[in-house]
Amino acid sequence: MNTIRPIEVKTLPGFHLWLKFSDGTQGELDLSFLKGKGVFSYWEKKGNFETAYIDKETNSISWTDEIELDSFNMYLKLIGKSFEEWKAAQLEHA
Repeated sequence: MNTIRPIEVKTLPGFHLWLKFSDGTQGELDLSFLKGKGVFSYWEKKGNFETAYIDKETNSISWTDEIELDSFNMYLKLIGKSFEEWKAAQLEHA
């Protein structure tokens, strides 16, 4: 089971997020490509993007009950690996 979880999230200008994970991985992701699409139109109202938080139940990065992003997929983007590449690396170190 995946034990990597987000431990800190900060919003940055231009619809960017800075994330820190339990294994020490940290970095910035550009989410501007989502702005205005479907439920993400919520971000267009001033101040809404800045309400991002870590949902303690699901470990997702959330804004409302309807708007959340899977933190593990964000982790994979930060480390530049697919799930398959990450899993293979975990098996090598096991």
